[in-house]
Amino acid sequence: MFGLLFFILFTPGASEFLCMSSDLEMSYTFCDSTPHAFMFNLTPCSTMNKPIWKAALTWIPGSDITFLKIIFKVWYNSAKVLHWKEVLCSGADDEYAVCGMLKGETIATTFDIKGARMEFPKGNYRIILQGFSDESENNMVVCLNFTMIVKQDIF
Repeated sequence: MFGLLFFILFTPGASEFLCMSSDLEMSYTFCDSTPHAFMFNLTPCSTMNKPIWKAALTWIPGSDITFLKIIFKVWYNSAKVLHWKEVLCSGADDEYAVCGMLKGETIATTFDIKGARMEFPKGNYRIILQGFSDESENNMVVCLNFTMIVKQDIF
């Protein structure tokens, strides 16, 4: 298996471009002011034909990941359309690679995002992804603010 591993120390607040095509633009920023050792990639850069996106994530967390709750919020043309919470790591029988990682260890993983489950109408999407290391959502370990612009309807 051929792989290329690199880290990017992003400047807080600076927008990182994920992709641009004739039908899709995606970028993200961090929600907080802390620099992060983080890399995220997504292919193909398209919403046509209900794709299965291949995502690659490399991250060095700033704290141990024994517990991880993810909160996923989506806005479409300024209207909130999704608010989803899920505990990914609870400390017992965890199935995700990130679970159990220690502060400073490198997480390098790939996964599929199945676009076939959803259709994206033309418009502007704002997606907030927050990760917390506690049930009470006080200790945020990561927060990403994605912008997705779908340029054409799929119908």
